[in-house]
Amino acid sequence: MALSDIKQISIREYLRNKSILPKKDFGYYGMYFCPFREDHNTSFKVDYRKNIWYDFGTNEGGSIIDLDMKMNNCTFHEAATRLEKDFSGRDLNFFSFHRGNTLDKKKNNETSIIIHDISEISHRKLIEWVNARKIDLSLANLYCREVHYQVRNRVYFSVGFENDKGGYELSSSPSFKGCIPPKEITTMKSGHETCLAFEGFWDFLSYLTLQKTDKTRYDVVILNSVANIKKALPFLKEHKNICAFLDNDESGRKAFQMIKLSCFSVDDMSIRYTGYKDLNDYLCGKKQVQEMKKSRGFRL
Repeated sequence: MALSDIKQISIREYLRNKSILPKKDFGYYGMYFCPFREDHNTSFKVDYRKNIWYDFGTNEGGSIIDLDMKMNNCTFHEAATRLEKDFSGRDLNFFSFHRGNTLDKKKNNETSIIIHDISEISHRKLIEWVNARKIDLSLANLYCREVHYQVRNRVYFSVGFENDKGGYELSSSPSFKGCIPPKEITTMKSGHETCLAFEGFWDFLSYLTLQKTDKTRYDVVILNSVANIKKALPFLKEHKNICAFLDNDESGRKAFQMIKLSCFSVDDMSIRYTGYKDLNDYLCGKKQVQEMKKSRGFRL
């Protein structure tokens, strides 16, 4: 088995074979108690799509070989040899295949977007941007990444939020919002009959911040653009109740009406932040309206 094949062995299945299951599963990644140290905070993340792990408690991460080295206190060669022995001959469906670095290419080959690095948010400017959004950095790092990418001959970096097809929503300043294709919604499933719908990932992180938590027990869909509303409807229709945290503008109202026409029960949560464009604006300006909103609260 080639080294590249060994690295494609699913970390999720590797842990499951050891009876180690995620305590929180968000569809495309899971949060575990760290398998190689004492952990009471489920600070070990496995990204199912990219097939990598990251331990927020020690700031370490890597491939399945790196994980086996940590869990068995062994060398790279010993870990690779053991994995090859244990998984050689398995059905290829067991392996975790993920996209290459070139994410999008127009038919005329004029433009390609190449990802150079995906890591924890650590660049000073991006940390300042997260802080400006009034989001705790540790919360942002649970759901977002620092993405370095190239367009033509120039390299950029942004806060990236992954969607259900492996693309990234990008944000790095008040004047820049972009996407590494494909464009898609992001869903998080917990099996709840209620689903929370957000227009963008900053709104989702703002909701968690206002709730003073790092997760929600409800199912979640982030549209990543109101243009994706039709893509989200099949997922929304699976739920008995919808709570829509959309923007207080014309496009947000139109998206809400589309959901209302298609789903059984929909609550317009934007009335909770009337006077603000979106939920993140509400969070950033909450001191100005705290007394006015105090009697209403911000709970479902």
